Amino acid sequence: MLEHDPAGRLVALKNVTGSEEFFEGHFPGAPVMPGVLLMESLAQAAGIWLLHEAPDPGRLEVHVVGIDDAKFRRPALPGDQLRLEVRVLHRRGALCRMRGEIRSGEHRVAEANLLLQVAVLPAPEVDPTARVAGGAILGPGARVGPYCIVGPEVRIGAGTILESHVVVDGDTTIGSGCHLFPFCSVGLRPQDLKFRGERTRLVMGDRNVVREFVTINPGTAGGGALTRIGSDNLFMVYAHVAHDCVVGHHTIFANGATLAGHVEVGDFATIGAFSGVHQFCRVGVHSFVGGYTVVTKDVLPYSKTVGNRACIYGVNSLGLTRRGFTTERIAAIRRAYRVLLQSRLNTSEAVARLEAGGPETEDVRALLDFIRSSRRGVILKRHSRHHVAEEP
Repeated sequence: MLEHDPAGRLVALKNVTGSEEFFEGHFPGAPVMPGVLLMESLAQAAGIWLLHEAPDPGRLEVHVVGIDDAKFRRPALPGDQLRLEVRVLHRRGALCRMRGEIRSGEHRVAEANLLLQVAVLPAPEVDPTARVAGGAILGPGARVGPYCIVGPEVRIGAGTILESHVVVDGDTTIGSGCHLFPFCSVGLRPQDLKFRGERTRLVMGDRNVVREFVTINPGTAGGGALTRIGSDNLFMVYAHVAHDCVVGHHTIFANGATLAGHVEVGDFATIGAFSGVHQFCRVGVHSFVGGYTVVTKDVLPYSKTVGNRACIYGVNSLGLTRRGFTTERIAAIRRAYRVLLQSRLNTSEAVARLEAGGPETEDVRALLDFIRSSRRGVILKRHSRHHVAEEP
């Protein structure tokens, strides 16, 4: 924030860096900041002005009700320094209409009229039988049910629900809209004999569902001191996430699925019931690990992997189709897997062949990058009685 005028004007600065995640798919080879995020940046600047003098801004939330007369003059690119200016046009009660403009140097990037509403968020609810320590922070609308225990360094986001008998402790942050069911244990000491009570953390994103008897541990000093869980994940009954794991977004852990320490799980991965993933292994994006599988190497992105020990059964075509992959994208992944699984080349030779003419798609490039960066090796073994026969 560069300038703040209580009479109705605010100027802020946004540095656009090439490392921001939205550039990964918008657009490959020609990164452009999406227009919707330009509007979001104006809305956030306007929200700063609206909440700046509020007596209790933590109880308030700014909603974008409408955007009018939006114009995009030139793209915002990595390296740009955006100057955001908003000014009040009209305010009545909880509604406020503001004019926003974005410039990069002398050039106008975008402009719009924003209609914003300031909403009062509900206070958190704590059952009389629950024990919430004094230093804990509960977000607006959070609910702590009967006989729950919440430690002094816990931060719980807006609208998150703890059903009865939930225990959350340690330096733990849980995002908004999560739902924790009875008898789950989140943030307690890791099951690592080397742990000596050092300062470690657990960070969980938004809208996660943690079912009964699930255990999620914080990190250890030897593993980076952090366990990180993304958003929109489902952890079914008795699932376990050990210390120093990194779990992405939109994953599913079926009943009893278990991660040892230092495991990474990519977005949209599914780990089947009673499957175990060995320490330091990775589970790639959009992969499917079948029930009762023992994973001791990295699970390839987009794959179906099943068994004790795990074997690969080709491409997770059904999962990719359900997640909106086009026929062409799936076909390119299939062709890459045929080279990896059926060419009689070793892994290095197969990767070199796929790279020789340049990877067909971003999906294939991500697959090759995953293989090259593997430390434990990747699962390419096929079941002896079930050879993979991918269609053209």
